[in-house]
Amino acid sequence: MTDRSDNGKQNSTISSTITVGDQSSLMALLGRADENLRYIERRNPGVDLHVRGDTITLTGLNGALHAAERLVKELLALVESGESVDPDMIRRTENMLKSAPGERPVDVLTQNIVSKRGKAIRPKTLGQKHYVEAIDNNTIVFGIGPAGTGKTYLAMAKAVQALQAKEINRIILTRPAVEAGEKLGFLPGTLFEKIDPYLRPLYDALHDMIDPASIPKLMEAGTIEVAPLAFMRGRAQPLFTNVLTPDGWRPIGDLEVGDLVVGSNGEPTPVLGVFPQGKKEMYRVTTQDGASVLACNEHLWAVKTAADKRRGKPFRILETQEMIDDLRVHHQRKYELPLVSKPAEFPAREVPMDPYALGLLLGDGCLTGSTTPSFSTEDADLASALETAVPGIRVRHLSGPDYTLNRIAEPGDVITIANPVTAVLRELELLGTRSHSKFIPEDYRFNTPEIRLSLLQGLLDSDGGPVAQKGRTCRIQYTTTSIVLHDHVIELVQSLGGIAYSRRRPAAGRKPGLANGREVRHRQDAHIIDIRLPEGIEPFRLERKRAKYHASGGGGRPMRFIDSIEYAGEEEAVCIQVGAADSLYVTEDYLVTHNTLNDSFIILDEAQNTTPEQMKMFLTRLGFGSKIVVTGDITQVDLPNNATSGLRVVRDILQDVEDVHFATLRAEDVVRHQLVSDIVNAYEKWDARTGDPKKGQRGNRGHRDHQ
Repeated sequence: MTDRSDNGKQNSTISSTITVGDQSSLMALLGRADENLRYIERRNPGVDLHVRGDTITLTGLNGALHAAERLVKELLALVESGESVDPDMIRRTENMLKSAPGERPVDVLTQNIVSKRGKAIRPKTLGQKHYVEAIDNNTIVFGIGPAGTGKTYLAMAKAVQALQAKEINRIILTRPAVEAGEKLGFLPGTLFEKIDPYLRPLYDALHDMIDPASIPKLMEAGTIEVAPLAFMRGRAQPLFTNVLTPDGWRPIGDLEVGDLVVGSNGEPTPVLGVFPQGKKEMYRVTTQDGASVLACNEHLWAVKTAADKRRGKPFRILETQEMIDDLRVHHQRKYELPLVSKPAEFPAREVPMDPYALGLLLGDGCLTGSTTPSFSTEDADLASALETAVPGIRVRHLSGPDYTLNRIAEPGDVITIANPVTAVLRELELLGTRSHSKFIPEDYRFNTPEIRLSLLQGLLDSDGGPVAQKGRTCRIQYTTTSIVLHDHVIELVQSLGGIAYSRRRPAAGRKPGLANGREVRHRQDAHIIDIRLPEGIEPFRLERKRAKYHASGGGGRPMRFIDSIEYAGEEEAVCIQVGAADSLYVTEDYLVTHNTLNDSFIILDEAQNTTPEQMKMFLTRLGFGSKIVVTGDITQVDLPNNATSGLRVVRDILQDVEDVHFATLRAEDVVRHQLVSDIVNAYEKWDARTGDPKKGQRGNRGHRDHQ
């Protein structure tokens, strides 16, 4: 309760009383030996405060008394909310009341972010409150201001809060380690030992917010990553690594921004960034079905464990190095990779022959060109289907399984008109191939899902079949003596969302076959492919095979697990960022891989020491469901040779981009010793007065931006 008496004049001496109902609140407000009371009087010259019983009496000039009265009321509200009041709190409360009369300090200074063992981390100034709100409301926030304003500390607190609330699944803390350049090589110890002191301030802040005993476990699991920017950037593959595009396979080193690649949903997705990485150590990641690809130890993979599947959790994102020594659980493969969720989409191409008919001919056709094209099958239905699918021919039965494909002659035709099958085979460069040299032409391999499936059905109806397995879905077996056709069939299966295992049966030592009662020795090795296709993909048209396939369980959910990760030497490398919602793209053997930072809270500290190129690289690594906070002090640039700071130019570049916010913290937001704020103010005034040409180049390496 407040009572006031005055004579209505602005410069007259007046008095006001504030009644405090709770004695303990009054004692907390006054401080030890009334130190808080005396400090308020020193901060408000001309105002006297007296306490009697539960009443505080303020006396002074009208304007000064109003300010002191509001200050005391706000401090009392802070005490009643459980806050401790000391001279530092009084100073910050008074500064807030002066700079923003419409704001209530109690609403700012009691806004908890995270708490640990009774200690709450919260904004301590109005500028800090606005900074924290900007982090809540924007995807990318730049916190720019002098040391001691809590830029990084509060960003880390928001990251920990988001992790605890399961809004993100990874925290990444990084600095542009100027010291982690050439000079670092002369220091003793391992790379981790060299960079650890530079990153120590980030570790120290983490210890303030998370139980120190749990931090190593979180870092080991990849939940928290602390690394210099130079070492964080490379999620890379060798330049020669093939990436799937709508036009087929292309080396990743040939890709440019704007090119299209194929995402995990089989649809085209644009390349948003291409980042050369120089030489990097590579590891060959191999799956249980024999698929493999090279990637660096920091390359990202979307994986699931059996526990993740039981609990209905989404794919987690891990680096290659996080899985190297952790590939088995009870002798079972631990990490499952995603497959393309839908058949890969390629633009439609004109083809000269029905794809199902071509599949039948690649399976059981004689394509040598030395005689009339022929076809061999025990299933008359296939001969009939071939005749229906290829206009202008008649499939004539000779004897047993043998058929010829004769041209249907029209009255007046000359004898030199080519057989339609021969003409198409010549166009497709298949004429003259034998069983061990057949292949699938590119226009069929990279065509619509319907074309590819029809071709596969022709191959499987002629040279494949269902294999029932007790307690499992049905697998399909296909055999060919052509290693190229073997590779192309596996590619077809993988492009439709399936997996394929293969093994070789050597010709040498095999029991001869029989043809018309005589032995026929095997001249070529046989390549046997075991196929598993997802539910909904129909592999057969031939009724007897289709019926057996579905009676034996049909398709299911093919699975692909990481089997091994082995060191493979150094290679020139590049990393790309794609626009797909899950940031996944398809690389060699239809392996689905990852390359951006999804569902992460990423903090770039000391950003004034980035170059513009580094800043662009960092910002364009943003994944979906992620936040970025960039912190720095543009007056403390340590870049060599007066290089331009990326933090200095980024505002001009991004100021009109939606969902990007620039928060400026000033001397009044410094929450270290009062003298620090005074020093910052003095330097700002001196710089403004003198136009210091070296402004922005004063060193301040490795300071801790701590509240």
